Amino acid sequence: MSNPAKNPGCDEQLAGLLSFDEARQRIIDFVQPVTGRERLAIRAAQGRVLDEDVISPLNVPPYANSAMDGYAVVGSDLPVQGDTQLEIIGTSFAGEPFNGEVSAGQCVRIMTGAKMPGGANTVIMQEHVTRNDNHITINSGHRAGQNVRHPGEDIAEGESVLVSGKLIAAAELGLLASLGIAEVNVKRKLRVAFFSTGDELRAVGEILQEGQIYDSNRYTLYGMLHQLGVELIDMGVIPDDKAAIEKAFHDASSMADVIITSGGVSVGEADYVKLTLEKLGQVDFWKIAMKPGKPLAFGKVNNAVFLGLPGNPVSVMATFYLFALPALRRMMGQQLQPLLVYRAITNDRIKKHPGRTDFQRAIVTNNNGQPTVNCTGMQASHILSGMSHANCFVMLPAASGDVEAGSEVDVIPFAGLIDD
Repeated sequence: MSNPAKNPGCDEQLAGLLSFDEARQRIIDFVQPVTGRERLAIRAAQGRVLDEDVISPLNVPPYANSAMDGYAVVGSDLPVQGDTQLEIIGTSFAGEPFNGEVSAGQCVRIMTGAKMPGGANTVIMQEHVTRNDNHITINSGHRAGQNVRHPGEDIAEGESVLVSGKLIAAAELGLLASLGIAEVNVKRKLRVAFFSTGDELRAVGEILQEGQIYDSNRYTLYGMLHQLGVELIDMGVIPDDKAAIEKAFHDASSMADVIITSGGVSVGEADYVKLTLEKLGQVDFWKIAMKPGKPLAFGKVNNAVFLGLPGNPVSVMATFYLFALPALRRMMGQQLQPLLVYRAITNDRIKKHPGRTDFQRAIVTNNNGQPTVNCTGMQASHILSGMSHANCFVMLPAASGDVEAGSEVDVIPFAGLIDD
């Protein structure tokens, strides 16, 4: 891996601003998937990342079966015009197939998913027949081969079903089970250490004194990391003490693949975090042309990747979702998908100064098939309640100025960031 602190042109960029796209791509390009795997039962593998390709050992379905409740018939018995009568010679249930042969003039009552009896190649839906004791009458208009699922129609034996890097969710569990696969190899869990720094921070439940605030960012980080399914190492609040901060970074880098902090990374800000990083790590302090979330630190501390997020609560969430999340997913070995962006109509006039990519918190709704968005009020980076109310970012390009109501804007749904 290259050292981000040594990237050509990086020092020159410090005097200006990195674009949102450039900063995001630099981080993604820098990190690499962790090595190490474990073999798990498929239920235990939910939320984990495959570390092998899965090849189907059989056909799915394994035999021809009925797609409908109805009657299995010989295709050549279908009338071209008028009606024809067929004799019912038995029943085929799912799990209890009819073992005889169907000849011309005969049929078998069959249930959805039941094996097709020998000689039959067509299913007539029960709604399309008239039954009289042991006989049915069918009319014209049917097609030979209809309503039959064929062997391997879903998955063929020897076919590549899932590829390494696939996140295992509910559909993948069912798919693996349908192949009779009980265990799979997955990437080991990514280990992420996180902590807050600052003498002003107090734990939830303590009584605040003058000039103190509750440590909310660590709880926000916990929630976002927990949802990602990584192994969490919560190191608490580290006081503004040089020795304590240096020890925290030493301990974190010895235990974790990634270290994430919030605050203390503003360019020009004098604190022990920056001094320690300069001593222990290879870290860039970036100014990014985005709002919220202008300051960001990124690089390595010993062998751990380091992400220093801004201190304001909304900035923490925005930079985590837009920068840390794709990096963590790549390190987990997951296949990366492009950022999900679609167009919507804004119901509000949105104020914006040109120069930075702006991520406004908003609520997107479906208005008769047309996505529309409403911003969640005040957009300052300390207004965390806006993130709670919102379900998307409205992304305004760096060159954009004010946007009038009724204009089309780019929308990034939170679901696309958190659950894709």
